[in-house]
Amino acid sequence: MTTTSGPAPRPGILDIAAYVGGEAHGTIRLASNEGALGPSPHAMEAYSRLAGSIHRYPDGGSTELRQALAQRFNLDAARIICGAGSDEIISLLTRSYVGPGDEVLYSAHGFLMYPISAKACGATPVAAPEKNLKADIDALLAHVTPRTRMVFIANPNNPTGTYLTADELTRLHAGLPSDVVLVIDAAYAEYVDAPDYSSGVELVEKHPNVVMTRTFSKIFALGALRLGWGYFPAAIADVLNRVRGPFNVSAPAHAAGVAALADTGFLERSRAHNTQWRTWFRDAVQGLGLTVHDSVTNFVLVDFAGQKPGKDDAEAARQYLKARGILVRQMSAYGLPTCLRVTIGTGDDMRTVADTLKAFLES
Repeated sequence: MTTTSGPAPRPGILDIAAYVGGEAHGTIRLASNEGALGPSPHAMEAYSRLAGSIHRYPDGGSTELRQALAQRFNLDAARIICGAGSDEIISLLTRSYVGPGDEVLYSAHGFLMYPISAKACGATPVAAPEKNLKADIDALLAHVTPRTRMVFIANPNNPTGTYLTADELTRLHAGLPSDVVLVIDAAYAEYVDAPDYSSGVELVEKHPNVVMTRTFSKIFALGALRLGWGYFPAAIADVLNRVRGPFNVSAPAHAAGVAALADTGFLERSRAHNTQWRTWFRDAVQGLGLTVHDSVTNFVLVDFAGQKPGKDDAEAARQYLKARGILVRQMSAYGLPTCLRVTIGTGDDMRTVADTLKAFLES
């Protein structure tokens, strides 16, 4: 009798450690960097209005949403592509420009989807060391080889919360070969108010090998709808439009995205809330003797290194919080085993987390 093990996946696929998102079953959910105030009421209304027409296919070109994005951010709508979260945009880019034998470069504590997307295309992910939890331009450039095809920079970075200045981004791009695509992942751009920060738009406007990706999952709080977008040089936009799915963004997501962009008042309240409670939580947790790394995002990195034995274990702290209904993210997969990433939630959420961390340290 003949036996078979079945079809084999392409080389490298089984080397991928599948992405595991933040836990979702808890009373206080601070593991996935979701917007603390939830979505705009106008976005929820727009979503609900589509209930009676979900048998219709959406606009495959996301026309209204691209026009709304172009108006909101002063961009060329023809160079905007929308997708099922910025994850899809990242996947489309690697599928289009990366293959077996190529290398994809990123910073050591960068978003896990970068190496996953590289391996899915048969490429080799290469992590450049960081300096003080921040992408190191010199280290990145030193790791560029003739096989490098794409460089990912999350700016600001998840999970460290640090950012590169506009000048640093410019220096990174200037050191790359012209055939290497620089991908600036600006998922958290709306939270940043630093005057030297840039989402990368200016580089996309000037150069044929720079792209910027964005999302509606963070400050716009539309994570369940899987809505992202990117801004591209015309030639790269043309390539991605050839390979993306014809109806890759749902009609309710379109409608909610357009409404969320228009509700600037809610956006400003969300930003102000985040700044207020990020500062409060940082100060409260530092007051407990823990290290809280500086962040310009809607999360902070809490480091338990240096605590007394038994209280220097970030996983033990996570389990202690989880047992009390509080979900935060363990950072071992990012090479930061002594850290927990804590999303900024409501004021009551942050007070409860600070009190529970205090109880853990004193237990």
